[in-house]
Amino acid sequence: MEAAAKQIMQRVIDAGGEIYLVGGAVRDIISNRQVKDWDFTTNLPPEAILKIFSRQSFYNNQFGTVSVIGPNKQIFEITTFRTEIGYQDKRHPDQICWGKSLEEDICRRDFTINALAMDLNGKIYDFCQGENDLKNKLIRAVGNPDQRFEEDALRMMRAVRIASELGFSIEETTLVSIKKNAHLIKEISAERIRDELFKILLAPFNTEGIILLKNSGLLKEIIPELLEGVEVTQKGHHIYDVFQHNLETLKNCQSKNVITLLACLLHDVAKPKVAKGEGREKTFYNHEVIGSRMAVNIGKRLKLSNKELDQLFKLTRWHMFTTSEFQTDKAIRRFIRKVTPKYINEMIALRRADRIGSGSKETSWRWELFKKRIIEVQKQPFSIKDLKINGNDVMRVLKIKPGPSVGQILKKLFTQVEKNPQLNQRAMLLKALEKENQRQSYSKRGVSTANTANK
Repeated sequence: MEAAAKQIMQRVIDAGGEIYLVGGAVRDIISNRQVKDWDFTTNLPPEAILKIFSRQSFYNNQFGTVSVIGPNKQIFEITTFRTEIGYQDKRHPDQICWGKSLEEDICRRDFTINALAMDLNGKIYDFCQGENDLKNKLIRAVGNPDQRFEEDALRMMRAVRIASELGFSIEETTLVSIKKNAHLIKEISAERIRDELFKILLAPFNTEGIILLKNSGLLKEIIPELLEGVEVTQKGHHIYDVFQHNLETLKNCQSKNVITLLACLLHDVAKPKVAKGEGREKTFYNHEVIGSRMAVNIGKRLKLSNKELDQLFKLTRWHMFTTSEFQTDKAIRRFIRKVTPKYINEMIALRRADRIGSGSKETSWRWELFKKRIIEVQKQPFSIKDLKINGNDVMRVLKIKPGPSVGQILKKLFTQVEKNPQLNQRAMLLKALEKENQRQSYSKRGVSTANTANK
């Protein structure tokens, strides 16, 4: 246990209270894992905890939890023993009463491996056989699983998430209860569902987590579109059906960007809808076009931000790019513009995972050449803003005022630079502007002479 956590416990004890470390922190200590969240339970009411930590705590909730600010602004949460009555919204208790004992507080928790407590001396208090389930790598609901999930339907997603993080299985009775109550997840806000889904995607056993969502009936409630790919066979180098291919792509993605991981899961989501033909001879023309729209709709259901939706759309829309050695630099620049430079590495990660998830080799000489060219092309002028001159230079040399003509001149120069990147030198571009200035002067003189002759 960290020294800061021990100090907090000692201060409560010195004030005459009981205090225990509880939940995931105890589970992680027993499993020799790094503790992420430090949660304590105590017999003292919030007012007493606030008095003990008067200069380093705050209390702004109705659940009896006082947040204590430790070293390096680390947060330690101390909650009074409590019991809970009623869960009309399937998420939060209708009424909270302060409890009388540690056992009463522990036995209201979600899963046995989270229903563990530890005192300052390291003694474990296990009222629900959580240590045994931890040893056997099982996620088991405390008490009646139907009651636990009716109280808080998000616990079903949390069971899958914890299993994905730890590589555990969900105990049979608990899994059966999730299947029975999966429809209750609709009572939970999209934001809460999204947060748990993101944690599953980022977990070490993320594909197993998606399979658990499928087998428990939760995936049908959250992203039913994915299930349409089950047993939809594919031809060519593909060795999996569409659903399994999506999972394999997720599994092999090296990116830790959660939107990229979501794109891996959804990149072929439209294949069942656009499929033509039978058996392994099916074709899936334009699946990336339809799929990008479907992915965005799914993203909107999950309340993704506009920035996240933009990334999700671009990764799913343009993932079917070619890597021919005959592609011109201009073609590669056009591809990068579609994806945008800020997402190009995420696209490379998705495409690599897509290849492996299809049963192909991780790499090929064409693939390696394409990646090198992506890097080299980005060193070249990529847009008008990469020119070594700007609109102010154009206005100064050509003696013109701000207006559309400034942009037209810059666009003309960029077209030349795009064909020959060596021209992107300030001196050369200024020389080109001088020539343009001379050309326009000659043109004006010609018009003026013609007008004089007509008179």
